[in-house]
Amino acid sequence: MPQGLARRRRGLFFVVASCLICTGAGAGAAMVLKSPAQVAIETAPPRPNILTAPVVRKVLAQSVVTRGKVTPSQSFDITSSGAPKEAGRSVVTDVMVKAGQKISYGHAMVEVSGRPIFLMKGPIPAYRDLMPGAKGRDVKQLQDALAGLGYSLGRDVSGTFGKGTEGATKRFYRSMGYAPATAEVAVQPPTPSASVPKTDGKAEVLGSETVSVFPLAEISFVDAPSVRVGDVKATVGSEPNGVLLSVTTGSLTIDASVAAYEKGLIRPGQDVEILSEASGKQAKGKVSSVAQAPTKPQSGESGQAGETYAVHVKPSAALPSEFNGADVRLTIVAASSRDEVLAVPSSAISAGADGQMFVTVRRAQLEHRVAVRVGMTGDGFVQISPVSDLDVISQGDQVVIGVQPSDSSGKL
Repeated sequence: MPQGLARRRRGLFFVVASCLICTGAGAGAAMVLKSPAQVAIETAPPRPNILTAPVVRKVLAQSVVTRGKVTPSQSFDITSSGAPKEAGRSVVTDVMVKAGQKISYGHAMVEVSGRPIFLMKGPIPAYRDLMPGAKGRDVKQLQDALAGLGYSLGRDVSGTFGKGTEGATKRFYRSMGYAPATAEVAVQPPTPSASVPKTDGKAEVLGSETVSVFPLAEISFVDAPSVRVGDVKATVGSEPNGVLLSVTTGSLTIDASVAAYEKGLIRPGQDVEILSEASGKQAKGKVSSVAQAPTKPQSGESGQAGETYAVHVKPSAALPSEFNGADVRLTIVAASSRDEVLAVPSSAISAGADGQMFVTVRRAQLEHRVAVRVGMTGDGFVQISPVSDLDVISQGDQVVIGVQPSDSSGKL
């Protein structure tokens, strides 16, 4: 190859290489160097996301939420007055009932040293052993209870424990699977004329006999249309000291309390929603009374901050037995709108410098500020109506409730 041609080719190669190098350097510089406008765009904070919520029509309710304890109208404690004389020691030998159970009259509730304690109907508490010859209102009460269970009293006079009442007592015990309780009583002469006073002034005694009795230790009287078992404390093998169990009568009611600042919202007759969170069951009721004087401050609190006022709630219908003793959630409806009203979330309301209330309506990505009048509040919503007749807000319109900034990637 001629020497001149070789030099020309080498020169052309260097020219092409230089162009390529310059082009690459320019591209690299373009990638590294940015204009001030581009830098401003890329470093600007991301546009916020507008949060909206729909305008709704609903009934607004202003509520007070508190806790309450379900209790029966009345409660009676069942105790033991001791074991029979023939027992070696006093011990609970059987428990025949469970908490919450409905119990019938004539039913044995618990057994102490092999002997039962029966539930019988009557308003007078048992206070003595009832046996042949006894007279009084408590005897009549026992007679009425036995007759109510279907046991004939024969020709006994009302209020007098005679042979007919003794026979009814025997039959009752045997039908329940127990031997009748007995006692030794003195036998008196049949007529006063046959009685010859002794020199010591005491009437003559002809001997003694064994009679059937209803011992004080084996009977508890309660007077109510229906009775349920409350707390059961007795256990088999334990000593029968104190209260063995309790029975409850009457419908279940609810005792609650509210703070001092809530008392002014609560009035008798207001609707109450009752929720047992343990069972998930719900019921309805009404406020029956509100205390005018505060209860004592709770432990560790003082002054008005600790004051509470007792509130009594009566269920609209009888509560199921599983509510008995339950801690329930109460929602007391303090006020409500009669009909559905136009409402927005409370976070949609803003106020101007002059105190005028506004909502910001967003339609087709455009925002329009509307002056509104506000009404009652409840459940986190506020009733609204436009101040101007020219402004229209309808159900389903979107109102701004806040903004949420995006991160640098544009994600929420």
